[in-house]
Amino acid sequence: MAEPKEQKSPENAAYELAKKQRDISIAEFFEKNRHLLGFDNKRKALLTAVKEACDNSLDACEEARILPEVTVELIEMSEDRYRVIVEDNGPGIVKNQIPKVFAKLLYGSKFHHLQQKRGQQGIGISAAVLYSQLTTGKPAKITSKISPKEPAHYYELNIDIQGNKPDIVKEDAVSWERQRGTRVEMELEATYQKGLQSVDEYLKQTAIINPHVTIIYTTPKAEQVIYSRSTDELPVEPKEIKPHPYGVEIGLLMRMLDNTPSRTLQSFLTTEFSRVGGGTAKEICQNAALLPGMKPQEISRQQTEKLMEGIEKTKIIAPPADCISPIGEKLIEKGLRSVINAEFYCATSRPPSVYRGNPFAIECGIAYGGEIPADSTATLLRFANRVPLLYQQGACSMTESTAKTSWKPYGLSQSQNSMPTGPAVILVHMASVWVPFTSEAKEAIAHYPEIIKETKLALQECGRKLSIYIHKKTKATMQLERANLFECYIPEIADSLAALSGGNKEGILAHLKKMLHKPEIQAQLAQEENPYYDDTMKISAEKEDKEKEE
Repeated sequence: MAEPKEQKSPENAAYELAKKQRDISIAEFFEKNRHLLGFDNKRKALLTAVKEACDNSLDACEEARILPEVTVELIEMSEDRYRVIVEDNGPGIVKNQIPKVFAKLLYGSKFHHLQQKRGQQGIGISAAVLYSQLTTGKPAKITSKISPKEPAHYYELNIDIQGNKPDIVKEDAVSWERQRGTRVEMELEATYQKGLQSVDEYLKQTAIINPHVTIIYTTPKAEQVIYSRSTDELPVEPKEIKPHPYGVEIGLLMRMLDNTPSRTLQSFLTTEFSRVGGGTAKEICQNAALLPGMKPQEISRQQTEKLMEGIEKTKIIAPPADCISPIGEKLIEKGLRSVINAEFYCATSRPPSVYRGNPFAIECGIAYGGEIPADSTATLLRFANRVPLLYQQGACSMTESTAKTSWKPYGLSQSQNSMPTGPAVILVHMASVWVPFTSEAKEAIAHYPEIIKETKLALQECGRKLSIYIHKKTKATMQLERANLFECYIPEIADSLAALSGGNKEGILAHLKKMLHKPEIQAQLAQEENPYYDDTMKISAEKEDKEKEE
């Protein structure tokens, strides 16, 4: 007969549970939850690794005011294993920072600064290194050089999972032909496929939204694709701003009050927030029923709630917009022209707006006709801070805004609350100091009413430009069809008129052809299809004149 099991008392159970409890490092958490960072399948893992490395390269180049040139190479090692190499001409990374940048999660320079950047959380590239380590056991290889006068520093790095810190496998000073820059090499489990959610598509869209970038891409098939920059103009450098009072919550406000060096509540409001001057600070204190001379560290939670109410009652102007760097209408058009072969392009850039105290701007572009399929759903290209968003399209506010815009008045077919149908590529870009992504993988933008409203207004502005083009083209096409029809009967009409009037048939024929205005209609149609038609014709004429002179 089996002995009865010893019954555990509640007190003993509590002690047993306490023995099992311990700290969880951020690296351990993402080791088990890598899907949150975009590594939930092999195809997506390859794209995410390339994306994170490219984002870091572009941010570094733009901060250093260097026109970026990024080289991406994918090498197939076996059926489901690839080597990813990303190299740039940026400023490089200081030696002692290299291990932390690539092998420590939640480490970076962008999280605490309110200005437009591609990266936000300091997770991306170190997460790619973590995935590489988990799936192949091999360290990431990093080479970086900050000056032609100094050697390049080479590291082989793993991540100490429990400590969330770098594990340096190898360290050396090496010679490198580049003047400066950074090279990242990782080997990981992955699958390469072409399509709308592939590395190929990501780099193509990156070239569209970053017309100042040159990308040299070598596919696993050893095919080289080069996206040359279409402008030498670097984006305007965004400036850092302080938080806006409308964007803080009570917990953050309490922490700011505890940590501020300011001696009075009034000076705290004027120094720790943007758009708060002395008069506005006094008005906030008055609306909160608090004294401006109170010490911030002595303010209680109840008084902090009153301060929040005072902020809500006070009219404070919107934060400055120089912390964001929109692309601009001309460069959006250039980017579309450089990659998409269409017959019409247009773009618009909305004035900056605000959500939760964070400035943002929505930009939109449309490419229409040409080689774009006419019998399929319009393609939507989504971007945030110049980065393509290829996954979770259905969960994104940009998709909702596009579907809820009425496209029929603008010349595209559409079923109710669905994407339009027609030969169109629609581009939507959001520039912001803090993009409200729905997850750490940064694949979709949250449904804030302010963002949806601005997106719809931008789409409608582009829609009106498209409508004007389609109307003019349709009108010119109909005129040309009528002219062609009339041209068929000109010889018979000339015969009849010559017989009735006794005039010269050849002269009547020439006069009737002149009445058609066919060359003018053809020129008008060409002008609608190519806004630079007049310039092209002028260059051709000048070239012909020069050849005649010679």
